[in-house]
Amino acid sequence: MGTNGYAHPDTLVGTEWLAAHLDDGTVRVIDVDEDTTAYEAGHIPGSVGWNWTTDLHTEVGRDYVDRDALGQLLAEAGVEDDTTVVLYGGNNNWFAAYAYWILRLRGFSRVKLLDGGRKKWELEGRGTTQEVMDHQHTGFTVTGQENPQFRALRGEVLESVGSAARMVDVRSPAEYRGETLAPPHLPQEQAQVPGHIPGAANVPWAQAANEDGTFKSADELRELYTDKGITPDREVIAYCRIGERSSHTWFALHELLGYPDVKNYDGSWTEYGSLVRVPVEMG
Repeated sequence: MGTNGYAHPDTLVGTEWLAAHLDDGTVRVIDVDEDTTAYEAGHIPGSVGWNWTTDLHTEVGRDYVDRDALGQLLAEAGVEDDTTVVLYGGNNNWFAAYAYWILRLRGFSRVKLLDGGRKKWELEGRGTTQEVMDHQHTGFTVTGQENPQFRALRGEVLESVGSAARMVDVRSPAEYRGETLAPPHLPQEQAQVPGHIPGAANVPWAQAANEDGTFKSADELRELYTDKGITPDREVIAYCRIGERSSHTWFALHELLGYPDVKNYDGSWTEYGSLVRVPVEMG
């Protein structure tokens, strides 16, 4: 155990550490934000901006880019074999955590999150810039082993309903209860029906973060999840609406608490809530 009691404290870096390593050629900072215009408005000096909608997803169909395309994206960011990638973004790093999960899924492991993300960086008065970096492209390819065990697909989720696996719905209580399909500022990508997967516990994703955007301590996280029956002795499947908020929860459970069997169901409610004749709970 290390800082804050985390099982894998090396998956995070602090703002002070990053500020001291901005000129380190073996560190590449990448900005991934829900608001794809946030990078242009101002970003950490030297950082590269990724658009989660166009850079991380296939042009046709609903899936992520493959290892080759992801390697090309990293190569364009100037990543080499000894480079450590640090991801950050706004809103408690939710889309940075999404990018982190995709990188790990595809077999890239030299990646960390900036604890607190953009919010903490700016709260501390650290500098930002609008200068767009064009790093020297490299011949980098992703050679690590893919991690399909980090992902739950539709068939597995359906088989897990009513089993010993624990579902955790990390959406807002209103979404969970079926009172709304999506947060009001996110009108796209909606399911056909409201509700939640039967038996799922509701632990809204942002409860894992402090006011400054950093993750809560291991003791606080452990209490948050175990109080809802989310324990490390069971398989855990996290879901939200499109898989981004649940990536944040996956990070908290798998990387920070060290839960051995945690999957992100990235199809999430937009897929499940559009399936015909599957069990749904309301309230």
